[in-house]
Amino acid sequence: MPVSAPPLTLPPAAVWLRSYGAQSTPHCHDFAQLVLPLQGSLAMEIGGRGALLDRGTAAYVDEGTRHDQASPDPNRVLIVDLDRRSLGQGMADRLAARPLIALPPEARSLVDYMGQALARGPATPLRLSHWMPLLLDALGGAAPAPASRLAGLLAALDENPFDPWTAGSMAAEAGLSPSRLHAVFRAELASTPRAHLAALRLGHVQRWLAEGSAPIAELAYRGGYADQSALTRAMRKATGLTPAAFRKRAQDSGPSRQEP
Repeated sequence: MPVSAPPLTLPPAAVWLRSYGAQSTPHCHDFAQLVLPLQGSLAMEIGGRGALLDRGTAAYVDEGTRHDQASPDPNRVLIVDLDRRSLGQGMADRLAARPLIALPPEARSLVDYMGQALARGPATPLRLSHWMPLLLDALGGAAPAPASRLAGLLAALDENPFDPWTAGSMAAEAGLSPSRLHAVFRAELASTPRAHLAALRLGHVQRWLAEGSAPIAELAYRGGYADQSALTRAMRKATGLTPAAFRKRAQDSGPSRQEP
């Protein structure tokens, strides 16, 4: 008597189409995630490692890994939230160690198709059950992207953003000349060392504003700004809001899940 094969069961997964702005706050979540650009580029920092994602390079964010993402230009990204176990232990560990993925042509074609389908409406469970095995199979044979030359510096900036960093000290930390550091930042993060550091510091100030009630002048000083007016100018440029308005909006909205 023939034995039937067990039915295919897929661990929970969800797919989303998202776009990102020029500012981001580092965060983490309790599920794994694939970040698959469809249009434009996206600067990401994953566990202290930075890189520029585009249609040829995707990223894996392991559960509990601190990360953020930003882009000053129009972009569209396919996000896959999934249970780490759906990858298998070997693949999950490999991606966690080298989270940047050079997408092979078949993976890019599948990602494009998924993006077009999602633009017409949410994915049904049946459609996901077809997509996910194909996507994971395509990514399983993908080569890891080259390691970022900025990984050590990004980790140091993330750990100590309020140290008195200069162009020279950042270049020394990265093992590059100041001019070469600037060029690598442009190539990998579409930014500059000073702009990246300023955004990192402002992200801390935004969190302080959202989570506490300390005077804004005090937060400006802690954040390295000359005075409250300097912080206000930076906040208006980044968010369109004053520090007080940002605090009110953040605290009125209450806690929310960070995405991705």
